[in-house]
Amino acid sequence: MNDEPQLTRIQTRNRAAILSGGLDAFSIAGFRGATLDQIAEAAGLSKPNLLYYFPSKDAIYTALLEHLLATWLDPLHALDADGDPVEEILAYAQRKLVMSRDYPRESRLFANEILAGAPQIGAVLAGPLRELVDEKAVVMRGWMDAGKIRRTDPHYLIFSIWALTQHYADFDVQVRAVLGQADPFEGAGRFIDQLYRSLLDTAHDDHL
Repeated sequence: MNDEPQLTRIQTRNRAAILSGGLDAFSIAGFRGATLDQIAEAAGLSKPNLLYYFPSKDAIYTALLEHLLATWLDPLHALDADGDPVEEILAYAQRKLVMSRDYPRESRLFANEILAGAPQIGAVLAGPLRELVDEKAVVMRGWMDAGKIRRTDPHYLIFSIWALTQHYADFDVQVRAVLGQADPFEGAGRFIDQLYRSLLDTAHDDHL
């Protein structure tokens, strides 16, 4: 039974506004650089009103990270051991790219937390994340042993997908400045598909 009080429509809206304002502030300035005044202004609320919902900046930051981690691992969870190996890995890469497109602030929040030494989520990285990556690495090694995809290190394969997809969120300004176009994601999707098909295709296996 849930003993949490039911929020009114206004309370739900205000809480969402605070979290959105916090996401803006933290994704730009990091935890240390962001202030409650900045978050309150972005949320369109007074600072005392903000503190009614969240007692501290740390509480807002923690709520954002908890929400982020609830969805951040979903794309890798969805990798199916019974699916076509190449298509499963390509679909994972595309899901990560879509997350960078749709959740750029969340990606930068995550990046800032990592650059700060992961003070809030270090246990998650060393626990659930590591366990999930190890689990999927076993699946990929099984595909490699069966000759279904080219043999490579599955951990570094996953790392490369993270780096290649999250780059478009974390370095959005740089990407758009170089390309001189509004939306780089369509081209990125084609490139990622081409790159990983070439990498994983057993026809290119050099038997290393």
